[in-house]
Amino acid sequence: MAPRVAIVGAGFGGLCMAIQLERAGIRSYTVFEKAGDLGGTWRDNSYPGAGCDIPSHLYSYSFEKYASWTRRYPEQPEILGYLEHCADKYDVRRKIRFRTEVRRAVFDGAHWQITTTDGTEAFDVLVMGVGQLNRPRMPDIPGMAEFEGVSFHSARWDHEHDLTGRRVAVIGNGSSAAQLIPRVAERAEHLHVFQRTPNWVIPKPDAAFGPLTRLAFHYVPGLQRAYREWIYRYAEGTLYPALSQGWSVGLLKQRALRHLRDQVPDPALRSKLTPDYPPGCKRVVIDSSFYPALTRPNVSVVTDKIVRVTSKGIETTEGTHEVDTIVYATGFRSTEFLAPMEVVGREGQTLEERWADGAEAYLGISVPGFPNMFMLYGPNTNLGHNSIIFMIECQVNHVMACLPHLGGSGPIEVRPEVMAAWRRQLDAAMDRMVWGAGCQSWYKTASGRVTNNWPGPTTLYRRLTARPPRPAYRAIGPG
Repeated sequence: MAPRVAIVGAGFGGLCMAIQLERAGIRSYTVFEKAGDLGGTWRDNSYPGAGCDIPSHLYSYSFEKYASWTRRYPEQPEILGYLEHCADKYDVRRKIRFRTEVRRAVFDGAHWQITTTDGTEAFDVLVMGVGQLNRPRMPDIPGMAEFEGVSFHSARWDHEHDLTGRRVAVIGNGSSAAQLIPRVAERAEHLHVFQRTPNWVIPKPDAAFGPLTRLAFHYVPGLQRAYREWIYRYAEGTLYPALSQGWSVGLLKQRALRHLRDQVPDPALRSKLTPDYPPGCKRVVIDSSFYPALTRPNVSVVTDKIVRVTSKGIETTEGTHEVDTIVYATGFRSTEFLAPMEVVGREGQTLEERWADGAEAYLGISVPGFPNMFMLYGPNTNLGHNSIIFMIECQVNHVMACLPHLGGSGPIEVRPEVMAAWRRQLDAAMDRMVWGAGCQSWYKTASGRVTNNWPGPTTLYRRLTARPPRPAYRAIGPG
């Protein structure tokens, strides 16, 4: 009898899991999605200029060839369109319960009792596909509630609010800010960009695919796969060594400094935009329009410390900037995996209690004491150099390999000694990476522990997740 599988989230991870279950002939699954449509972060982030810094042919499922990409680097509407295409082609949309939020999941000894806004149901397997970037993080600045203008987070863009002729403040300068700032600067009367720490920025070699190129990708045997493989190998061979403090560190830094010098002629502004930490410690921004936007006469880069938000604007240590719109491009609560859901394991322990010192999971997928529960895009599986879709497919393949072992012996969970060994291996690998170089980033907890990123090549992760699951897992017996 096929297991009943609960999948939480209808983004890239949840859809991939549903599609692979469909392809395996397992249709006893339900996808719970709290929003009214699929797409995950690509549904939520619809701000002007939203897009991906991984080429489209790699930021897609390996099993779904897609001829409709119009650019090398896809923008949000195309990515969302791709996910809708996949959901329809593999007929998984019918299995998604929209506007149904999972609030609690409790393992009762044999099953997972899933409590949603509609009630409670029992499932054999629980797959968490909510990802790391789904809960906007608002800054803690005094006076935010006193602001009389319009304010919103970049992931909750107010499309009804016209920015034409407005005096706008953008707080933050990461990847999302770098994408939206050029679009906002074109429309605003004046734009104040509040920067706490500058980012390393390298150019984005974007290009449109013409009709002939798109036809070739669709009809020439092996062309799309070869192009995808080339992008993948370049990222592994050139970008990963920079993060592991290998041969390409200097190359990445020189490229970023040359990009800054070429696009920002004013030495004073260049000084403001030059980081004092190694490239890769924070996520490297890949964008070619960000710097030119900052040099516009109607844009000011403010590096003074923000004191508070007032009714009319933002007060810093050096004065007050009057604005009528504030955009908080301040990222996500990335280290709070699975929150605000309450997840209770086999011995009554919650995940929040287990993860008091930071989230962790074997392969980023499984946690001792939480049988038959698997995560997609879980702890230590984010990438700073390659496509997370590759990692998600590895994780889904691992879950699919675990399903045949869930039968007569009862639920399975990862062995505690395997988890302990995994933690030691991760800690040793982290020592080689640039993320511990002293900068603050969304990769880390407040204590400085890196809970989000994978510290090895993706080829290694593929090998590890492809191993037979049985030696790492144990059956806990029925009931």
